[in-house]
Amino acid sequence: MTPEIPYRHDVDASAAALQEAYASLPPGTETERVVTVAGRLMLRRVQGKLAFGALQDGSGRVQLFAPALTTPRFDEFCALSLGDWIAVRGVVMTTKRGELSVRVDEWTLLAEAKRPFPDKWHGITDPDTRYRQRYVDLWVTEEARHTFLLRSRLLSFVRRWLEDRGFMEVETPVLQPLPGGAHAKPFVTHHNALDMDVYLRVAPELYLKRLVAGGFEKVFEIGRVFRNEGLGYRWNPEFTMLELYEAYADYTDMMVLTESLIADAATELVGGTKLRYLDRELDVTPPWRRATMTELIAEHAGIEVDIDTPIDELRAHCDAREIPWEDGDGPGKLVLELYEKTTEAELWGPVFVCDYPKEVSPLARDHRTRPGYVERFEPIIAGREIGNAFSELNDADEQRARLEEQARHRAAGDEEAMSYDEDYVRALEYGLPPTGGLGIGIDRLVMVLADVATIRDVILFPTLRPEQEK
Repeated sequence: MTPEIPYRHDVDASAAALQEAYASLPPGTETERVVTVAGRLMLRRVQGKLAFGALQDGSGRVQLFAPALTTPRFDEFCALSLGDWIAVRGVVMTTKRGELSVRVDEWTLLAEAKRPFPDKWHGITDPDTRYRQRYVDLWVTEEARHTFLLRSRLLSFVRRWLEDRGFMEVETPVLQPLPGGAHAKPFVTHHNALDMDVYLRVAPELYLKRLVAGGFEKVFEIGRVFRNEGLGYRWNPEFTMLELYEAYADYTDMMVLTESLIADAATELVGGTKLRYLDRELDVTPPWRRATMTELIAEHAGIEVDIDTPIDELRAHCDAREIPWEDGDGPGKLVLELYEKTTEAELWGPVFVCDYPKEVSPLARDHRTRPGYVERFEPIIAGREIGNAFSELNDADEQRARLEEQARHRAAGDEEAMSYDEDYVRALEYGLPPTGGLGIGIDRLVMVLADVATIRDVILFPTLRPEQEK
């Protein structure tokens, strides 16, 4: 008969705390300390009248030492399944071989594992099973547990780092009446009470800049954003974004902030700014290289292009590299396509790719010295974009014209184009000071710091296809 499972249980010690407190306890020593620990039984071996187990809690593992002579219900203890949750009360001791242990003077079953755990030495080998059954993966794959602990510490560190520099954390709507703030296809749903369609946000940008216009000079938000796009090793339809805005700053200030934040995070979380990622060295020590998009295309693709390059020549460059283009694509869009398809993946970095064509940057301010370009950069690490930043456009009339152009593209079928947001333009009419803005993809940053190749390894519950019915 299954024993009655308690509703709660007192626990006064963790595996990690015991390992730290008694690291130097000599072999064959029995202390006077009695503790209660709880967790899953992950290993067990029975040697006649003596049983050993490994109890794993959220902090680590500690051995259980169960002599038949003193362990209550010894045969039942030996019959426990791997993965069962138990609580054990007993004396802290070391075995003759020096293994720190808790003697099983009392034990209680807290939950049965009615499904067998995977092989304890190899974890879950099928990636799809790992992502679907994260509640098992976290127990048997040490790297997964380490990655998500690092992710949690990173979020905490980023908040402290920004708050120490005077930034205020805010929250903006996730359900928005208009999709805006980024080129992306939104998810749409319907609000019954108001009988209107609303959109899961693709970015919090326009609301955060409203707050700067409202007098909060340094604001940031860390939260989920949603983009109705494909899946891949760098893409998940919902992901975590840090966005921040600082009054009286420009994109050069955002470069300094970006490299400082990431270098300090690396030092705090992995012990330094010289990393290894995918078996290659990666040094995020500031200052990072600053280079224009057109300079980098020349370096890596071997072609000199610019927004003033004749459109037929740009199309020919695309055709030669099998890069598709549309009849309505202007020179700025074609330059961006050439950069993304020939150059971005080659930039191990870190590098700030600066000065984007105005045509593809409707929210960024005109470049002060390069007509047709804007003051925008993307930080590239290990061949992938991990952020986006501008000197923010704060001229209401120009912003209106650019958003109207976006709305025309959207009406013509471009599902990633922005909608016209009259209220945002109205906020700019009240006045937005010179402002620098930055967005960083938290998931991609975790990938670099944890040295993992796919975004699914840094999202606890990534988006997956429906599980096939058996």
